[in-house]
Amino acid sequence: MLSRLGKTILLVSAVLLPASLSIRPHQPGIALAEVLPPGACAVTGTALAAAQTASDEGAPGLDLASLDRSVSPCTDFYQFADGGWIKANPIPADHTRWYSFDVLQQQDQVELRSILEDAAANPTKHPEANWQKIGDFYASCMNEAQIEAAGTKALDSEFAKIAAIHDVKSLETAMAQLDRVGLNAVFELGARIDITNSSAMIASANQGGLGLPDRDYYLKTDTKSQVLREEYVAHVTNMFKLLGDAPSQAAKEAHTVLAIETQLAQASMSRVDLRDPNKSFHKMSLAEAQALTPHFSWAAYIETAGSPEMAKVDSLDIAEPDFFKAADGMLESTPIADWKTYLRWHLVHVAATSLPKAFVDEDFSFNGKTLTGAQQLQPRWQRCVQNTDLALGEALGQYYVKQFFPPEAKERALVMVHNLIAALREDLQTLDWMSPATRQQAIAKLDAMGVKIGYPDKWRDYSGYNVTREAYVLNAMRGAAFNHAYNLGKVGKPVDRSEWRMTPPTVNAYYQAAANDINFPAGILQPPFFNPKADDAVNYGAIGAVIGHEMTHGFDDEGAKFDAKGNLHNWWTPEDYANFQARGECIVKEFDGFQVEPGLNENGKLVEGESIADLGGLVIAYRAFRKSLEGNPRPAPIDGFTAEQRFFLSYGRVWGGSARMEEARVLVATDPHPLPQFRLMGAVSNMPEFQKAFGCGSDSAMARPDAVRCRIW
Repeated sequence: MLSRLGKTILLVSAVLLPASLSIRPHQPGIALAEVLPPGACAVTGTALAAAQTASDEGAPGLDLASLDRSVSPCTDFYQFADGGWIKANPIPADHTRWYSFDVLQQQDQVELRSILEDAAANPTKHPEANWQKIGDFYASCMNEAQIEAAGTKALDSEFAKIAAIHDVKSLETAMAQLDRVGLNAVFELGARIDITNSSAMIASANQGGLGLPDRDYYLKTDTKSQVLREEYVAHVTNMFKLLGDAPSQAAKEAHTVLAIETQLAQASMSRVDLRDPNKSFHKMSLAEAQALTPHFSWAAYIETAGSPEMAKVDSLDIAEPDFFKAADGMLESTPIADWKTYLRWHLVHVAATSLPKAFVDEDFSFNGKTLTGAQQLQPRWQRCVQNTDLALGEALGQYYVKQFFPPEAKERALVMVHNLIAALREDLQTLDWMSPATRQQAIAKLDAMGVKIGYPDKWRDYSGYNVTREAYVLNAMRGAAFNHAYNLGKVGKPVDRSEWRMTPPTVNAYYQAAANDINFPAGILQPPFFNPKADDAVNYGAIGAVIGHEMTHGFDDEGAKFDAKGNLHNWWTPEDYANFQARGECIVKEFDGFQVEPGLNENGKLVEGESIADLGGLVIAYRAFRKSLEGNPRPAPIDGFTAEQRFFLSYGRVWGGSARMEEARVLVATDPHPLPQFRLMGAVSNMPEFQKAFGCGSDSAMARPDAVRCRIW
């Protein structure tokens, strides 16, 4: 699980990207990189049931009302599979997008709310300290009167640290102190697996310090980008005014913030380059890091920001050396007064949604309405449920899995995972473009791949986190400090292979390259992804493709650079790797051609890894599904659809939904996942099995000609 505080830096690939934990309660589309939001406003019981159960006449798992039969599946499979559902389920006012993921996450949030309200109302119902902690955290988050009364007083000591800055040395000290409570100014210091020695954790410093979603928001010169920057300056101005600054002074300060962040953006690596571990991992000694940034003391910063043990660090990963070289120069060239302004902004920015209503509303006005198109703020209870899950996820998760994830669900999911692994092993053994030497290494990597289902075998210890019913921002700040210490405490220690990066209720899944493992939280092992009552076609088309997706990440353009142990190591013959790269370029070209709006297309290179995983995952899931039919009577059609058609319809249903155009623009600029409609059509159009299932002609829109058809795994 990623955190703004003490961020554990991972090479993680997911169906969706994991959300961030900070002292900001979750807002839809704000500073988060996931493809779909982890929750939404209330959905009607009818809509919720429609996404999860069959129609009265249909078999479990497929809802015939989701279809749009006015469109041929060979012309537009997305519309055919999901058009009915999209029409019946418009985007709620407090959301920027609304997909199947959201509906399931909504169900999870309702279930989590029942647990949290019980814990808040009955703190002695269970003797465990975790029961008290989740109840008190949720209660403090829901106590708006207390939040209003507390104001920004809890931040006074942090603002005092900023006010005391008088030179570069005291600036560094203040930055390190603020790092401990969730403010990652300029860069982020955290723990990551050492990808040159995947059994050990190492400290890692990564570029950061921006208030807008990505460096390109500062660098693009088109009219939309210029207007957005003007709106950002107005937002920063308003936040300074809420802190008590005079309007003219606040406006001047906002321009100072933009100037500093623009310089940081100019020095930052692109999202595409950040996906390449050869470009974004640079292990060096402390002396080498010091030589890179002569104006910045790494030893002093690490000792202040970390624990006493951190003072013993003698090497670290400087992920983006050019960024840190430029930032070091800025320490000398930028006036101290400007740095103080910058830090004040980022402190109120990171804390805003834990503060009184005026701050919450202003934060939402820009980050919700302007940036991503949301029309109204999510209900308070939803924001508090989400942030309790982020802050105390494994404490809350223990009660969640007891109630909503029975052992038999875990057992059946594990069986499916092993079936998918067997299908991928068979695929690797028969690939016509891979030599025996590379094939042997690929199979060894697959055989070494770890599998985690549902929830951890060993729960996290929260005894060091003091949670009370005081003002919510205090719980949030203490939680940030607790997680900071927890994450940096891993540095210099062996990797804990049992640790999870997502909480049990998360509707998501991920592959971690440096650990070579696939992980499926209990939250995603629910309908419409996984339904014990549904036929194999439905389950293999949905959760089977998700499992295949995560497995294939071990062999996408990024995962393929890591060996069976999770080390950055080339295990390919030169000829095989060149062939693999050429096949990846086929995916890049395909997705470069998907138009989001006039003048804006998907960035094929940014989404290459996820698109390889989508196609590979679907191919492997189909292979496993077909294998499940061997030795059994052929299934009869259900509701007029063959088993093969139901497989693809189930896959199509996973991606059904829509996004506001503002949100789509953010995702295309920042997210390594394509928009869902392109994920679906990009994958099925490359599969002759899909065309055969629906009788699509070779000239149909959903059938890519053999000359341009992409095939990797």
